[in-house]
Amino acid sequence: MRSRVAIADNLDIGLCVAGALDTLEGLSELFVGKHVAIKPNDTWASADDLTPCTQADTLRAVIRFVKDYYPKRITVAGGAGAGETGAVFRLLGLDKVIGEEGVEFFDHNRPPFVPVPLEYGPLKEVMVNERVLRYDTVISLAQHKEHHLTTVTLTMKNIAMSYPAADYYGHPRAKILHPHEMFSGVQAFIAGMCKRFPIGLGIIVGHPAMTGTGPIGGRTFESGIAIAARDCVAADSVGAYILGYDRVEHITAAERLGVGVANLNYIDITGVQLEDAVRVFRERERKAAA
Repeated sequence: MRSRVAIADNLDIGLCVAGALDTLEGLSELFVGKHVAIKPNDTWASADDLTPCTQADTLRAVIRFVKDYYPKRITVAGGAGAGETGAVFRLLGLDKVIGEEGVEFFDHNRPPFVPVPLEYGPLKEVMVNERVLRYDTVISLAQHKEHHLTTVTLTMKNIAMSYPAADYYGHPRAKILHPHEMFSGVQAFIAGMCKRFPIGLGIIVGHPAMTGTGPIGGRTFESGIAIAARDCVAADSVGAYILGYDRVEHITAAERLGVGVANLNYIDITGVQLEDAVRVFRERERKAAA
């Protein structure tokens, strides 16, 4: 089995997102007449630091792209882990974009919660808002970041560590309210979650990218790189490689589970070629640090 991943290079985020998505095939079947959920990265933000999360212009670009395919409904779904979702959205200006674009907001940290069994990983079941089971297509809109615990935080982690309801598990999702073991085998947990909760389209953007200590407080810069694929495992494998990682445990575990393709030898790149993307990414990182 082979997968296709698109890479675009443009410091204008709207053009960059469109440049990646325009080269993918089969988007009509994901969007036309469907209830599409867009899940941005909304882990944490403050008035002094908005860099860990999806930026407002990124979200607007994705919403407008999806609108061109006449979906039945668009929901921007949030589930902040280290703060309140609504507060994070307001700080980022995502709430303004949602209002101006006439789409729906939903916070899946809120009840009602239902237990969902997991086939793989340290948890036998996970508590989620039942709404996450009813989307036709889920877009994981992720930042291009390293992570001190999971190596990278890309499209798979953006879903896997957001769906467990923080109003049930606690803010952050420690063991404050209900004991759990999701962090005892977090790499397996991410893979198992993405097996159970499929991602229809993965998008990774470096607006901004973050290297070093992440997912908060790392070195940030504008990479100008966007990565997109219908195969979230392939998207994350490419994203991890650009960050400097040949192997990430939750990505390879997801491949073993049949979620997608992690082996770069079986991934076809469209748009900017992979080594060119690595070069551009590192050049802009060095320039930002100078």
